Amino acid sequence: MLKSVTTRDYMTSASIVLKPEQDILKAVETLLEYRLTGAPVVDEHREVIGFLSEKDCLHVVLSAIYNGNMGESVGDRMSHKVMSAHPDDSIADVAERFLKCNCRCFPVIEKNVLVGMISRANVLQAMEKIGVNWD
Repeated sequence: MLKSVTTRDYMTSASIVLKPEQDILKAVETLLEYRLTGAPVVDEHREVIGFLSEKDCLHVVLSAIYNGNMGESVGDRMSHKVMSAHPDDSIADVAERFLKCNCRCFPVIEKNVLVGMISRANVLQAMEKIGVNWD
């Protein structure tokens, strides 16, 4: 039954996005304010061009400590290789993808445009809601 449940059923809106020219410290403030582990970086057409994670931001901390330099843009620190999901992907497939990487969430992309986000917690919510037998 879990194979028939799709990402579209459990994804959240992607209302928080970052821009590549955005100041990295402002981006960190946004992640902290909304308690996000990362956020997609989009262009003017809402196409995903990168992803900024907490881990990416740790480089900024180290740069500030060792080099006294914090003035960077999101585009300087974002990951350009973005793992993503499609709204029609099964939750089971997304769960398998999460197990193969350190990502905590994926942008959900349809026709090259960001349409939502799916997290590990969303996958667990799907399992709980459809009554997966944990025994």
